[in-house]
Amino acid sequence: MNETPDPDPPVRKHPSAPASKFADQVETKAKRKMKVMRHQDSGLWFGLGMMGLVGWSVVVPTLLGTVLGIWLDQRFPRDQSWTLMLLVAGLLLGCFNAWMWVSKEDKAMHEEKDDHDE
Repeated sequence: MNETPDPDPPVRKHPSAPASKFADQVETKAKRKMKVMRHQDSGLWFGLGMMGLVGWSVVVPTLLGTVLGIWLDQRFPRDQSWTLMLLVAGLLLGCFNAWMWVSKEDKAMHEEKDDHDE
């Protein structure tokens, strides 16, 4: 008399192609919505902030190299300028740093785009 319901409902062994395709589309859209909800801060101000970050990644090593070069020129004078050499070294280091950071972000954006295309 007291029959307990089966805890596991019957599962189709061979789902029909349209139902499977529909389920895939729903899953894809749900994943997109979840990703958008996680990345809502990617607006105009976020982009401007990232541009500023790239700029600072070049400026800081350049200024540090310049300050160190001025200090070395005052303490250990010589024919070649420490300031000029370390300014250029800081600039190159900053540009390399910015290039690495931008290429990493570009790769992440392309991977995210590929995820959307699938």
